[in-house]
Amino acid sequence: MDDLDRALARLASAPVPTALDGIEAQVLARIGSRPIVRRAGLGIGVVTVAALAIGMVGAELPATASPAVSLAPLAGASPLAPSALLVGEP
Repeated sequence: MDDLDRALARLASAPVPTALDGIEAQVLARIGSRPIVRRAGLGIGVVTVAALAIGMVGAELPATASPAVSLAPLAGASPLAPSALLVGEP
């Protein structure tokens, strides 16, 4: 750790490079000069509409009927008992 502390102290006492003068203005100028991408918004909109359509169609399709199962904990043979889940039917 002493080597790291010495290296950080040396870095802290070193003069700031002149290349860093005005770097904020350069970064902001490059950000401002970038074109706005509008196609990404259109793509996200298309995907959103497709997902909503798939969800609405899926909600309207009839589901297969399954028999009603009693989940009472004190019932005789529970379909969720470990013996029924591991072996099959009790």
